[in-house]
Amino acid sequence: MSTPIDQKINILIVDDRIENIIALEALLQRDDINLITTTSPNEALKICWENDIAIGLIDVQMPEMDGFELVEILKSNPRTKDMLILFVTAISKETKYAVKGFTAGAVDYLYKPLDPFVTGAKVDSFISLVRSQRLIKQKNEELEEYQKELIKAKDQADQARKTKENFLANMSHELRTPINGIIGLAHLLKTTNLDTEQAEMVNLLDLSSSSLLGVINDILDISKIESGKFRIVRSETNIRKFCQSVSDLMKFRALEKGLQLEVDLDPTLPGCINADSLRLNQILINLLSNAIKFTERGLIKLRVRVLNTEPGRVELEFSVIDTGIGIADGSLHRVFDSFEQAEDNTAQRFGGTGLGLSIVKKLGELKGGSVYVESKLGEGSTFSFRNWFDVLQEDQAAEKKKLTISDLPKFNKLSVLVAEDNMVNQFMITKILKKWNINVAVVDDGSKVLDKLISEEFDLVLMDTHMPMMDGFEATRLIRTQLPAGKNQVPIISLSAAVLDEEQQAAMDAGVNDVLSKPFDPVVLYQKIVNLVGESR
Repeated sequence: MSTPIDQKINILIVDDRIENIIALEALLQRDDINLITTTSPNEALKICWENDIAIGLIDVQMPEMDGFELVEILKSNPRTKDMLILFVTAISKETKYAVKGFTAGAVDYLYKPLDPFVTGAKVDSFISLVRSQRLIKQKNEELEEYQKELIKAKDQADQARKTKENFLANMSHELRTPINGIIGLAHLLKTTNLDTEQAEMVNLLDLSSSSLLGVINDILDISKIESGKFRIVRSETNIRKFCQSVSDLMKFRALEKGLQLEVDLDPTLPGCINADSLRLNQILINLLSNAIKFTERGLIKLRVRVLNTEPGRVELEFSVIDTGIGIADGSLHRVFDSFEQAEDNTAQRFGGTGLGLSIVKKLGELKGGSVYVESKLGEGSTFSFRNWFDVLQEDQAAEKKKLTISDLPKFNKLSVLVAEDNMVNQFMITKILKKWNINVAVVDDGSKVLDKLISEEFDLVLMDTHMPMMDGFEATRLIRTQLPAGKNQVPIISLSAAVLDEEQQAAMDAGVNDVLSKPFDPVVLYQKIVNLVGESR
């Protein structure tokens, strides 16, 4: 199919004398143009309206209608207004005639008797101009189509992103809510009198639920990183104790497989660095989990080396070394891709989602570092993460004692209303609060929260965000706007299984005082209660 710029250009010749038309045809005849002729101005109008005429060679003096009138009519019609008009005339070359022709809409004049070279050159130049205009028009039309396609693609991408975010928000809530109950109950069971076998089963229950939570968090973290909503939060970190605690977390899993887990720390390591310990922990746990999963016998080593130092900064390399199955050279490029594993049968043999190393790479790069792998099939692998860290003085890193439930003093005459529709979470939260000597009332719907607050006095409300009939957002807004003075200022902690910033911000906008994500650390809940009850009293 030919494009507009490949098509022949139509040129109209209008002259009341046939011999003039024949002369112009002889001068202009060529393969890339199509000459259309007429001796009648009225017929010329009909031709122009029925054909795509690019250039018109029009005689000025004609009996029915002179050239000036014909051109004015053509220029007033949207269909023919862009024609390039050359007047062909034998009348005087005086300025007044030229001005009249240009005012009518002509772009040039050809004077009789026609000079073949001048005529050919002028017509050639206008044919080139027409082709350039048509090319520009064609490109503009293509650009408009591309813009429409881009807008459509952007709308589809925005819709897909919103659908994905809604799905993740819903799945986060639906999965994290029961996991919150499981982890909370496991925690409560640990505080009871258990024999050795029961304690081991509770530990396995806690480990399994935490592992499931890790998979959910990996999926959510991938989404956050891709959408640019992931944040790095740095704080003082004792690197030696940090690495030892990571090793302690994974030692049980290594021992289960009969593997030795070692920590090899560079003696020149600084005492304290400024790091996002949560994300660094996530990187090392993922690497150690992978190493343990793919190693049947031998050794797992967490090694930390100092690569470079500068005033106030240090470049560290964290490496996890194993004696596992290794990775073939041809598969190394796949291991950091989401939902990919080195071999097609890896998931079947060893399990896993294929997300761990993708998370490691994305987190490493987000922190400003680099992640790489060295491996030999059948002999083992070394995964490493390098990054620069600010070095802090020892007195900047004074450690705070981590509180446990046994360290927490009981409350005195505190009354808390729990709004939660999940029965397991109701039971778990009630048990935890009662251990702190708190009087607890439980409701499963936002409207019942309002009724309860009107009829009774409470020092605090723990408000689940997702409940049937009336959710926590709406209940909070109504508490703040419709309850009488005093009761409308009751402190509210939002309990949300969602981890997306938008939902947490929505809770704050509704009027809650604080937000606690499920699964939550009971110690963190205790501290939030202390802060809010102290302020309200």
